[in-house]
Amino acid sequence: MALHINSGCFTVMGHCRVQRVKAVASEGSANVTVEDKLKLGGSDLKVSTIGIGAWSWGDTTYWNNFQWNDRNEKAARDAFNTSIDGGLTFIDTAEVYGSGLAFGAVNSETLLGRFIKERKQKDPNVEVEVATKFAALPWRLGRESVLSALKDSLDRLEMTSVDLYQLHWPGVWGNEGYIDGLGDAVQKGLVKAVGVSNYSENRLREAYKQLKKRGIPLASNQVNYSLIYRVPEENGVKKACDELGITLIAYSPIAQGVLTGKYTPRNPPSGPRGRIYTPEFLTKLQPLLKKITEIGEKYNKTSTQVSLNWLVAQGNVVPIPGAKTAEQAEEFKGALGWRLTNEEVAELRSLASKIKPVIGFPVEKL
Repeated sequence: MALHINSGCFTVMGHCRVQRVKAVASEGSANVTVEDKLKLGGSDLKVSTIGIGAWSWGDTTYWNNFQWNDRNEKAARDAFNTSIDGGLTFIDTAEVYGSGLAFGAVNSETLLGRFIKERKQKDPNVEVEVATKFAALPWRLGRESVLSALKDSLDRLEMTSVDLYQLHWPGVWGNEGYIDGLGDAVQKGLVKAVGVSNYSENRLREAYKQLKKRGIPLASNQVNYSLIYRVPEENGVKKACDELGITLIAYSPIAQGVLTGKYTPRNPPSGPRGRIYTPEFLTKLQPLLKKITEIGEKYNKTSTQVSLNWLVAQGNVVPIPGAKTAEQAEEFKGALGWRLTNEEVAELRSLASKIKPVIGFPVEKL
């Protein structure tokens, strides 16, 4: 996710082999067959074709109208369980989501660990692929800082290891030490796979080479990528991921809700998102949203499902839309099990290319 700073608090805004899996829905729902699980980059970790982002869980600086309460937690818990029931078992969080520095916030890792623990009490065999991230804060130096932060994350998650550990963004300095720390985490058995986030092509290649010397694959690069934010295609990141066998994990895959069709020039998003997705921008977006709706009607799919399917169609991409409610998680599941035609993919790209993208996370250019 991108970095958002508010009142001194940080909130962070491949090639693959596949295996057929089935997820059994909760009582009262029909069973659902989930698409192939993806092998994340060159690692042995397999994750669901679409994951879930937990940026909003516990957050009070960007989401949830600046407050977190029992109702929000229940909604997040329901979103988690619905995701797991639907086979969306790859959950991405970070140590800075729901930062304790923010008034009323609850750490997202703490919530995810709680939800998994509760779920395992009912279903001991449930599988969840957990990803979390290291914040490259300026005062953190060297490989030991990565291991120390990882152990703190594991304590909050109440786990002895995680599936994927990522550098949330490149550091101002000390990146070689951070990469060494990722390698150490693998060798100590604290993680199954490692990745980076918001890395440019050059930084991505450097990280890949450094880990390769130790025989450790760089599994993923998590970046902002959607139909209306295709910078990874333009700056060489997507091409490098495909070339090196690194999975691209797409955060904000529905542009923080803008591609759902929920928002209009007269009804823009509230809070910080309203400063990004302005009425002027939403006006320019209408032809694309209209076409997404038309295509969705053909398949009996929503605009959200069409937008996610477009990303999956790019290949070597795992979208991780944020789920605040069970209804959202259920909708995301409907993005799987079908495919846009090549012509539809191209038509949407053509319309989207006429829209100037919003400003992304600045470190993408480092």
